[in-house]
Amino acid sequence: MIYRKAKISDVEEIHQLVSYYAAKNLMLARSRSSLYEGIREFTVAEYNGRVIGAGSLHIIWSDLAEIRALAVRPAHIQKGIGRNLVNLFLKEARQLEIKRVFALTYQQEFFIRCGFKAIAKEELPHKVWKECVNCPLFPNCEENAVIINI
Repeated sequence: MIYRKAKISDVEEIHQLVSYYAAKNLMLARSRSSLYEGIREFTVAEYNGRVIGAGSLHIIWSDLAEIRALAVRPAHIQKGIGRNLVNLFLKEARQLEIKRVFALTYQQEFFIRCGFKAIAKEELPHKVWKECVNCPLFPNCEENAVIINI
C-alpha cells in the first residue's frame, strides 16, 4: 500500500470512486473539473497500481481546514485505509499550523472513531458555506459536521 499526493493521471479513478458513493447518496458528487482544479489537495492510497482510496485537505482559513471527498473502494473498506488518510490529513494540517480540521459527512461515526467530535453545522464559520450555496442539496443538506482540534 502506498499513500501519496495525487497526480493528474489519478483524476479519472478518483472521479469513479467518488461517483460510486455519490450515486448511493453516501457523499456529494465532485465534477472532473473540480477534481482537476483541486488535485494538489488530494492524497491517494494506491495498491497494485490502482487508486483504492482518496480524499483531500482543503484549507478554509488560517486556523481551519476541511477533509473532503474521502472515499475507499468497497473491496478495501474496514482495512484502515480511510483512517490512514485521515491521519495523513491531520499530520499535514499540523505541519501547516492549522489548529482545527472539520468534515461535513454522512459517515459521522467513522470520524468520531478517528477522534473528531460532532458539532452543529451552525458552529462552523460562514466561510465554510461559500461552496454549499451552489450545492443542489442546499439548504436541506443532511450531512453532519465533525471537528477535531489538533
